[in-house]
Amino acid sequence: MPKHRKPPKRPLLIYYIGSLLVILLFNMLIMPLIMNGRFAEVDYSTFLRAIEENRVQQVEMSADTQEIRYVAVDNNGRLQSYVTVAMPDPNLLERLSSSENEIRFSRIKPTQPSPIMTFLFSFILPLFIIFGLGRLFSKRFQARWEGAMSFGKSNARIYVEAQTGKTFADVAGQDEAKEALQEIVDFLHDPEKYTRIGATLPKGALLVGPPGTGKTLLAQAVAGEAQVPFFSISGSEFVEMFVGVGAAKVRDLFKQATEKAPCIVFIDEIDTIGKRRGEGGFSGNDEREQTLNQLLTEMDGFDGRKGVVLLAATNRPESLDPALLRPGRFDRRIPVELPDLAGRIAILKVHAAKVNMSEHVDFEVIARSTAGASGADLANIINEAALRAVRMGRDAVEQEDLEESVEVVIAGYQRKNAAISPKEKELIAYHEIGHALVAAKQTNSAPVHKITIIPRTSGALGYTMQVEEDERYLLTKEEAMARIATLTGGRAAEELIFNSSTTGAANDIEKATKLARAMVTRYGMSEEFGMVALETVTNPYLGGDTTLTCSSETAAAVDKAVIEIIRKAHATAVNILKDNMDKLHELARHLLQKETLTGEEFMEILNG
Repeated sequence: MPKHRKPPKRPLLIYYIGSLLVILLFNMLIMPLIMNGRFAEVDYSTFLRAIEENRVQQVEMSADTQEIRYVAVDNNGRLQSYVTVAMPDPNLLERLSSSENEIRFSRIKPTQPSPIMTFLFSFILPLFIIFGLGRLFSKRFQARWEGAMSFGKSNARIYVEAQTGKTFADVAGQDEAKEALQEIVDFLHDPEKYTRIGATLPKGALLVGPPGTGKTLLAQAVAGEAQVPFFSISGSEFVEMFVGVGAAKVRDLFKQATEKAPCIVFIDEIDTIGKRRGEGGFSGNDEREQTLNQLLTEMDGFDGRKGVVLLAATNRPESLDPALLRPGRFDRRIPVELPDLAGRIAILKVHAAKVNMSEHVDFEVIARSTAGASGADLANIINEAALRAVRMGRDAVEQEDLEESVEVVIAGYQRKNAAISPKEKELIAYHEIGHALVAAKQTNSAPVHKITIIPRTSGALGYTMQVEEDERYLLTKEEAMARIATLTGGRAAEELIFNSSTTGAANDIEKATKLARAMVTRYGMSEEFGMVALETVTNPYLGGDTTLTCSSETAAAVDKAVIEIIRKAHATAVNILKDNMDKLHELARHLLQKETLTGEEFMEILNG
């Protein structure tokens, strides 16, 4: 850590000299103006002329006969005070007595200032002003200097005891994670219960999961439940320009934590400093590796019996260094996954408790239509519903507000001013009915929940929403093929009705290709390759990017298998639409008239 240096003294001399000059200028220029500002300066001839014109009312002459102050009537008939320099004039008193006005004449003795007041205002007051300005500037300069030189100080935000304001009651949909963290809270409350049997507190717990699932909220809830100080810092705050500064910050952080034990230290996005060493072409001396090495050393050095718990969160666990994940450092790896149906209902209720909701709101319907949504997404849905209720002039959130907010989060806001020609609108209607009809006529497909041809700000000109009746964790081969056939149903309807194809199926093609490729390379659902893994998922929590792990010949064969799966599903969709051509036309007409069909309306027309 760099040694603390005293700020240089040279700038203070400049401040003192500047302050002294300001005081001198004030005494020389400003004070005379203040003292003489009440009198207008005139020459001696003007004074004599005023006496001759009988306009002078009062005259005061200084005892040393250096200046004369008099009061006379000006040209506007108002009394005005004047001052002039006294001239040698032996007839002045005669002129004053011979004037027709009764001029009041007096001599003024020069006032001698008090020696004590002169000393105070001339010496003591300037010294106090200079000293005060010097202290002010020196403190500011010293603060800037210390801020520039305190590279190794940790800037973790410290929440004393329960100042996080969060408890486990604020966390919903993560029962398994709360259960795993409850033991840490219990240890911090009653450590003797564990030390009697010889158990030690886990040094670290790693919260792993997709963005928005509540990892940071869980860490704050642990501190709130345990009623202990909570240190919060982001991994990026350790990364500095100079080598060794991040390591110094780690040392300072653990020093502060040891002094305030028992406490919780939370490092958010720990993958910033905890990446696997030896990657990226950096030398062994770079700043990131120095910081990681220091973190590993500190985790080995501090005593877990003192009650210092290290919590960390990341959505890239595959990139962390193995030394960071071994037992004795991060003893526990707690998954914080996307919530299931029951979890989504609980999360919606937690966020809805802060909003004025209608009694007729059904959270289960909203939870079923938001499969795969994180806690942050569900909080956004509740907030969007509240905003829509305000726009509609209501005092409470209704079910339709929540359903519309789901569509806003998924597809964006409605484009009410979008100008779509009748021909394109008809084509979009047949496209969406093609999706819905193929989905409804397959036994392994999810039921249709809503069909709309209202354009959205995300770029979608329409969409078909399907909602599973039950929570699904597995996908069979038949269900995967049915899903691909549903995705190709829109293009199949375009080809059958208009003998053409449009760009509206671009998103469908992308989704169908991705699922078909996963069936071949990851799920082992192709006859050509069987149970062989041909690609790996490099980042499951951030988009799920994949990398092929096969030769170029095998990759070409994979492409052929993917094309065959999509071609087969497309043929299935075409056959379904050909067999139900009357229903396709009827449903398309209804959709063109109403622009939006619910799942119940769709099934009534289909079965009618």
